[in-house]
Amino acid sequence: MIYYIADCHFFHGALNTKMDMRGFSDAEEMNEYMINKWNERVTASDTVIVVGDLSLGKANETNELLKRLKGKICLIVGNHDKYLKSEEFDAGRFEWVDNYREITDSQKQVVLSHYPIMFYNGQYRLRHNKTPKTYMLYGHVHETRDEVLLQKFIKEIQATEYYPIHSEHQSLIPCNMINCFCKRSDYTPLTLNEWIELNKKYQN
Repeated sequence: MIYYIADCHFFHGALNTKMDMRGFSDAEEMNEYMINKWNERVTASDTVIVVGDLSLGKANETNELLKRLKGKICLIVGNHDKYLKSEEFDAGRFEWVDNYREITDSQKQVVLSHYPIMFYNGQYRLRHNKTPKTYMLYGHVHETRDEVLLQKFIKEIQATEYYPIHSEHQSLIPCNMINCFCKRSDYTPLTLNEWIELNKKYQN
């Protein structure tokens, strides 16, 4: 299985009382909860793609964290992944580390970036039944005012008409962007199809 999750912010205790208001008593309690949720779902043969901001811990702390997390872990670099620059950090635990990547999952194209991309590669590609071929998975904005604004922009794009190539009939511009914010999934990595279903809740 391939799972996705973003903005775990391990070791970032301030998120319990600010911004996310996660509600844990401290960073240690938050870390343990997220580790348990991860390991309850993920097996050693699964892949987890972290869409940025895995950890605010120091290099050695993050090394130890990664030893406790199951699965093959891949990282899209977020703005808070500072441990990557330390000589003490062991990047060998990651299958790959990238700023941006496009992959295929469940016969769908997935565009991965920590920062949301409004006009992403493959956005207009649809199957014959009009379902999307491509999804853009992002993080960074958590559930802040930036996410609220982004959802407004997405709805405006989806309400905009255009003429597809080789068609005489107007269609609405596709825009299939999913915020993989960890709090939305109760800190559990989810499959692409699970994120697609969960995302519907936040678009209604």
